[in-house]
Amino acid sequence: MPSTRILIVEDDHEIARLTAMYLNGEGYQTKIINDGAIALTAIKQYQPDLLILDLMLPGLSGRDICAQARVFFNEPILVLTASDDELTEVSLLKLGADDYLTKPVRPHIMAARITALLRRSNRQQNGSETIQLKRLKIDPRKQHVEFRGKTLELTDSEYDLLLLLTKNVGVVISREECCQQLRGIDHDFSDRSIDMRISGLRKKLNIDDSTQKIIKTIRYKGYMLINE
Repeated sequence: MPSTRILIVEDDHEIARLTAMYLNGEGYQTKIINDGAIALTAIKQYQPDLLILDLMLPGLSGRDICAQARVFFNEPILVLTASDDELTEVSLLKLGADDYLTKPVRPHIMAARITALLRRSNRQQNGSETIQLKRLKIDPRKQHVEFRGKTLELTDSEYDLLLLLTKNVGVVISREECCQQLRGIDHDFSDRSIDMRISGLRKKLNIDDSTQKIIKTIRYKGYMLINE
């Protein structure tokens, strides 16, 4: 059985090295990233089972990484913070993290938290991972999309946008919200580019009749994915 993969995003080289060494000794497979600017790409490429994320990073902050990663990454995120005051339980949930530890981190406590997070994640995964709507089916782990039983070939940017809308089914998402959520995930999103990607998605969904569109334009507000 393959080892559980853990991605460590930490700019302190010594902390990252010691963390990886301890976790390797516990049987985990680790990879270290020291720069926040490449963290999102690394998450997509490495596909870790758990992410350890420092908040204070060069390039892109841990807060931004956490929020943006949640568009496409469904595995546990363990945040490392320098101070208890830096995070409250409410702000932790808003970040999209599952748990956090205050530095200096005691290795055996970290290992226990990781075990608990993975156990919880495994329980959730034993259920249905697939997002199933009436006409749309998405498997986030495989980035596989079906519409009316037909597989759709989407670009990464189209897929990320569709997944964001799907996770907010029935809710209007403004262009600004789309840009904020998706910017930094290997794409240069803007209001105009959001419109273009919506148009591309609609063409691939092969729906021309406005009454049948699964993605509706709400005038002056944004877009909404409907489950009809």
